[in-house]
Amino acid sequence: MRTLTSSVIGALALVATLFSLYATAQASIREHEFETEAQRQLYQTLTQELRCPKCQNQNIADSNAPLSADMRDRTYTMIMEGKSREEIIDYMVARYGNFVHYRPPFNWYTSILWWGPLLIIAIGIGVAWVMSRKRKQPLELSAEEQERLEQLRKPDHD
Repeated sequence: MRTLTSSVIGALALVATLFSLYATAQASIREHEFETEAQRQLYQTLTQELRCPKCQNQNIADSNAPLSADMRDRTYTMIMEGKSREEIIDYMVARYGNFVHYRPPFNWYTSILWWGPLLIIAIGIGVAWVMSRKRKQPLELSAEEQERLEQLRKPDHD
């Protein structure tokens, strides 16, 4: 009887802990008030498009990291100030680097991401071509090997 009571108490404690964690997570994600539906759409688009610098491949809308909360708040503030989508993205990239944007721009620093695979394929094709050209040169046989080859080519006339 005593084991059953302690098990029930342990289960209740676990459930209470889970509910408190859920309530804390919900409280940390505040709902923002917008003046227009366009502002709400822009906010939702940006929070889905911007990546949390601290998290592994998670956008700031889904992340519970304090840094993501700060980025969401800053995005909301900039939208309410009338900043454009590009201005907000430029601000975030300037502050956190190109990693923060899921679609990095094409520039000198990111060009290796765009051209790297093509460069590797071109090098591979070039190496294969050079290797095939070297193999097309005829093999030189010694006199003994040449004589044996001639014997093998002759039809047998017994």
